[in-house]
Amino acid sequence: MDLSFIINELGEDREQYFNAIAPPIMQSSNFAFETVAALRELLLDEYKGFVYSRGHNPTIDILRQKLAALDGAEDALVFGSGAAAIFTGVLSVVQQGDHVICVRDPYNWARQLFENILPKFGVQTTFVDGTDIANFEQAIRPNTKLIYLESPNSFTFELQDITAVAQLARSRNITTMIDNSYCTPLYQQPHLMGIDLCLQSATKFISGHSDTMAGVLTGTQEKIRKIFVSEYLNIGSAIAPFNAWLLLRGLRTLEIRLQRSADSTRQVLAWLKKHPLIHKVFFPLDPDFPQFELASRQMKGAAGLLTIQLKVDRREQVELFCDALKHFLMAVSWGGHESLAFPACAGLEAGSFDPKEAKHKMVRLYIGLEDPGYLIKDLEQALDKIS
Repeated sequence: MDLSFIINELGEDREQYFNAIAPPIMQSSNFAFETVAALRELLLDEYKGFVYSRGHNPTIDILRQKLAALDGAEDALVFGSGAAAIFTGVLSVVQQGDHVICVRDPYNWARQLFENILPKFGVQTTFVDGTDIANFEQAIRPNTKLIYLESPNSFTFELQDITAVAQLARSRNITTMIDNSYCTPLYQQPHLMGIDLCLQSATKFISGHSDTMAGVLTGTQEKIRKIFVSEYLNIGSAIAPFNAWLLLRGLRTLEIRLQRSADSTRQVLAWLKKHPLIHKVFFPLDPDFPQFELASRQMKGAAGLLTIQLKVDRREQVELFCDALKHFLMAVSWGGHESLAFPACAGLEAGSFDPKEAKHKMVRLYIGLEDPGYLIKDLEQALDKIS
């Protein structure tokens, strides 16, 4: 299906809303019926229509169609946050007594789920180095029901061989799930590589404006219907119609925003690699990246996020660099119009900084839509402060 058609036309029946260019926001909690028979039909199968906006809603349904098509999937569900999509997707697969395999260093709230919440319900998780397929095979148990991937992750950008993991999982009847937030469907298509469930934090690139929280989960219609009638309706984590409308707006410019960010990222990357105070730069499509060959095979592109390791030996130097930045805002998340910086040491307790620990000296940068020369000057003056 053509990308331009998906973004600009799919799901939009303009005759239903007076030929308005932008679809309306159906800000309604529930929907009325002409007859008891019509009401009964949807109460028996709410997946088929509009009853209550905790389930389906016309504005959200337009977004669902577009996001499913972008992923090359049959169907999608949209949530109030990426964390909600993770929780709901995982909960739909596992039950008491099951075992999960998860890559090391996943998104923090995914780790919290696997480490602290699922064990309360009798579900255990093994974390593995996902750069070697053998580690997945060795971790499989008779009760393994889910393999959870994040490729690349969003700090050091470790990748997994998605096709190989999917083939292994299929051979053992294990469900696979991947966080594809870094790449978006424009730069990576996990379903085409055999992954069962694909999620994104739509808060990031899909929204693109840092004003919306959202998550998306895609898969076959059979899998998504099963999740809808059980976990989705019971947890009640559906996105609000207004936020869905904001995502529809963001989708219109997704392709050009990603391209702009990708172009700027390459320019900033080239400058950083030459700076004497930068020990290392992590970016999956940098030829010096350890998994560059795999990244080039799996990913059509990469935009925005890169991580630098500073040549410093004190926490104060890392913090001075970050505090000195004027145009990079210090914040979590990424994917909006604005450039961001996030130091790993921000999560360290006082006195725990270790100069021998590479990650403690790392700062993740998100390259937004500003002029790359403008951003390079900001990085230069901040690095001058610690020279």
